[in-house]
Amino acid sequence: MKFRLSGFKSSKSAATVASAVALATMTAMSPAFAAWEPSKPVEFVVPAGTGGGADQMARLLQGIVIKHKLMKEPLIVVNKSGGAGAEGFLAVKEAKGDAHKIIITLSNLFTTPMATGVPFNWKDMTPVAMLALDQFVLWTNADAPYKSAKEYLDAVKAAGPSKMKMAGTGSKQEDQIITVALEKATGTKFIYVPYKGGGDVAVQLVGGHVDSTVNNPIEAVAQWRAGKLRAQCVFDTDRMPYKTKVTETQSWNDIPTCKEAGVPTDYTMLRGIFMPAGVTPDQLAFYVDLLKKIRETPDWKEYMEKGAFNQSFMTGAEFTKWLDATEKTHRTLMTEAGFLAK
Repeated sequence: MKFRLSGFKSSKSAATVASAVALATMTAMSPAFAAWEPSKPVEFVVPAGTGGGADQMARLLQGIVIKHKLMKEPLIVVNKSGGAGAEGFLAVKEAKGDAHKIIITLSNLFTTPMATGVPFNWKDMTPVAMLALDQFVLWTNADAPYKSAKEYLDAVKAAGPSKMKMAGTGSKQEDQIITVALEKATGTKFIYVPYKGGGDVAVQLVGGHVDSTVNNPIEAVAQWRAGKLRAQCVFDTDRMPYKTKVTETQSWNDIPTCKEAGVPTDYTMLRGIFMPAGVTPDQLAFYVDLLKKIRETPDWKEYMEKGAFNQSFMTGAEFTKWLDATEKTHRTLMTEAGFLAK
């Protein structure tokens, strides 16, 4: 914007114009032109029940935002677990353009619509970021005689089809998908026993009611530390990097990959953040920046090590490409397992 001072006959007129320039400059810098930020509380949807991995992570994020004053408005965690998470996903799908609603996702982002036929796809939302990937570990009871994954699976095979019990969270979701993949890779056959959450699953294994689980690290770390469970292998391509001792003798890094242990199966689970479709680039940028700030806090770093997460982080085109590829992988796994909705 240009203001011409020539042609004015008094200093008063010149002062008036100077004031106009100053006003225009202030207006350009006013909050109306500033980057977007929430103007009311943000609903943070968890498409799962309370106490599980997604719920724990959502409440951690909520606490970090409060502690470090990263937002002027609060995050309000709301659990919408109905229909294996479909309730939460549909709530975000229906909130098109609402930048005051976000959702934390796990791999039921893919499995729930495939298994149930619910009219939802991850493309109905706006991807914000991959926060991390969650690991899965093959656990057995510490009192059982198995010293390695191969030794345990040989025992499962020797026992005969459907004699040994594998506990997991839910049906036709991650734990059961891994169980089926494990069966196909090793020629074994389990009785799969579904429970409501990873905490229940760990308790059942400690009590000897089932023979194994594929719980996430954070869901079984207390029982492992107490010497009640044995970690046989991790379902990832590399060992977990954390070398601080958790038990008297082992760190997360001491657990071999399942491939190292002679079990050629790997699977990691998404911990991601999405928004409704139809939001603006500025609104998306706010949450990307917020998550980057959260990842730099000591609270987040401590949680990542405690839960032995794979700390992969993605946004933008890289994240979208990963989502496309991972959806296809899940479709293949769900098809092979016979889990697709009829």
